[in-house]
Amino acid sequence: MTTKKYIKLILILGSLTALGPFSIDMYLPGFSGIAKDLHTTVAKVSMSLSSYFIGISAGQLLYGPLLDRFGRKKPLFIGLLVYIIASLGCVYVTYIDAFIFLRFIQAIGSCAATVASVAMVRDLFPVKDIPKVFSLLMLVLGLSPMLAPTIGGYVTEDYGWHTVFFILMCMGIAILIAAQVGLPNSFKPDTSISLKPKPIINNFLKVLKEPQFYTYAFTGSIAFSGLFTYVAASPIIFMDIYDVDAKTYGWIFAFMSVSFIGSSQLNSVLLKRFSSEQMIFGALIAQSVISIVFLILALNNLLGLYETSIMLFLFLGCLGISNPNTAGLTMAPFAKNAGSASALMGAIQLGLGALASFAVGVFVKNSVAPMVIIMTATTIIAFIVLNIGKRFIKEKVEISGDDDIVVGH
Repeated sequence: MTTKKYIKLILILGSLTALGPFSIDMYLPGFSGIAKDLHTTVAKVSMSLSSYFIGISAGQLLYGPLLDRFGRKKPLFIGLLVYIIASLGCVYVTYIDAFIFLRFIQAIGSCAATVASVAMVRDLFPVKDIPKVFSLLMLVLGLSPMLAPTIGGYVTEDYGWHTVFFILMCMGIAILIAAQVGLPNSFKPDTSISLKPKPIINNFLKVLKEPQFYTYAFTGSIAFSGLFTYVAASPIIFMDIYDVDAKTYGWIFAFMSVSFIGSSQLNSVLLKRFSSEQMIFGALIAQSVISIVFLILALNNLLGLYETSIMLFLFLGCLGISNPNTAGLTMAPFAKNAGSASALMGAIQLGLGALASFAVGVFVKNSVAPMVIIMTATTIIAFIVLNIGKRFIKEKVEISGDDDIVVGH
């Protein structure tokens, strides 16, 4: 593979991966404006965030079998088309229930891009390169939480929140064209894969029964739900509790993203000296210590805007290291069922993310402490799951710097 082709693939796959986060982050500064225009409350508007997480979680399971049965590009095209139409609907929506529903449909469309990008990484790159490719994707992906809320803040202030969804629609069109023109047909359609419910469920169960899959998928997803907790709580924490405006909120959100991007790139360097498993273990230890210190400060009312920002910055840095490694080890055992494995991994991650965002909506009102409690609990549970799950892995497909696949006992 030439360097030019490699960069092109990373950019397109990164854009596919970033579409979902952009759809989440870009409209956050407009919560109060949406509530005002649709004659409802900010709490009700936040349900559109939960509906998006539910839609993208359910959609993962829908596209997995479709990507394996029909190849990658046809389901991707249909999903992006659904996303574009739903985004256009959000521009003209007039009442909150329709908005919540359209966000659900928008998520169903966008997750085709998410699942396809992860499956195509497994198609196009050798196993030893997968964690590095995921780290590069995170560099592209990381631009979304840096740019999206900042752009969203300025667009909302100057042109209104409707324009945000018009921009998202245009992004969907551009990514659809880039994917259809620039991506190869990386997977030959497998006509042996049935689309009937029973075989699909059996196929997912087969993936789920793989100890390496459930160990690293649940470890990564539970730890990563800390990010969803932060995203859902951040408008309340910064705009309500610390009383910053929409534009400032966007810049704070962008600052936080520097931690996630920087650590994910540091991960690529550290992988030359340490294994993915060692990286996950170390990141979770650091994340546990940081979250416990964060919790002690929160419970003793020692947190202001700057202290909260610093602790979140450190917390997100740990996720930037653990996430590409858990994703790589989760996907490593699968070649034939990469689409289904990617879908199931995404569904677990987004499903737990939806639960975390729902918990934020219920408990986070006028204090930082509930957010930190959720983060601390998920981090410790992830660490426990990792150590218990490893005992059931008899033959582990590992990432090696020399060989594509190494089977260990």
